Amino acid sequence: MRASTFKAIAVSAFAAVAATSVASAADMAPRYTKAPAAVVEVWNWTGFYIGGNVGYSWGRGSSDVSYFNSVTGLPIAAPAGSILGGSYDMNGAIAGGQVGYNWQSGNWVFGLEADAQWSDEKGRGVYNCAATLAGGPCLPALTFLPPGATGTGLTLDQHLEWFGTVRGRVGILATPKVLFYGTGGLAYGSIKTTGALSGFNGNGVAVTSVGSSSDIRFGWTVGAGVEGKINRNWSAKLEYLYMDFDTFRAGTFTVVPGLVGANVDSRFRDHVLRAGLNYTFGGPVVAKY
Repeated sequence: MRASTFKAIAVSAFAAVAATSVASAADMAPRYTKAPAAVVEVWNWTGFYIGGNVGYSWGRGSSDVSYFNSVTGLPIAAPAGSILGGSYDMNGAIAGGQVGYNWQSGNWVFGLEADAQWSDEKGRGVYNCAATLAGGPCLPALTFLPPGATGTGLTLDQHLEWFGTVRGRVGILATPKVLFYGTGGLAYGSIKTTGALSGFNGNGVAVTSVGSSSDIRFGWTVGAGVEGKINRNWSAKLEYLYMDFDTFRAGTFTVVPGLVGANVDSRFRDHVLRAGLNYTFGGPVVAKY
């Protein structure tokens, strides 16, 4: 076989193989790149936060009054018809701020929070040490009863000027962005008491003495709330708290020269409902793939 003939056969064979390869490649299915996994957002509640709130409080004050002779210091046995105790509403708007820290462990969130609140809660109680025909022990300066005199009366005004709490929080995540929690701890606040004690002097002339005192009281609080993430740092909450301050000496008031004084012992309980916003430092959204 000549060399030229062999060369022609080789070229023809190569062309046939090449054509077959191209045809086979054309028949192959196209390649596809696997799509990336979907992003799953994990909301992290851990971190420091600060915020503000506004709300309303339905408070209830109660006071017991004991009368005494301001000259001798001896107690007065108030006659029948006297008003020696009672309760009164102390409702009003509130506003303030809070600061705290949360730790998240799985679906549980643990935290500490402190807040301070301005309060417009006010209330009034009216009491009376009843007179007898000749004045009696409630009008010891008199030997007769002036027209219209009913005894020595006390008008009591109380105002919760401000309050604060220091509380623990324990909550569970209903969803990664919604937290239901319970809370409880220490409550404290300033209660101002103003008393106007009205009686009569020995000449039957009406006299009134006004005094006031402020007392910082300590008590306890419990409550519950719900908080939801708006975005990676901001959250909104709605919270209820019950507060209870122990019985305290609210003030001692004396009518001069009426010879009658009054000691006032009070107790204050409160229902607080407030809405707030928190800004968390840190606490970003973590993306898992």
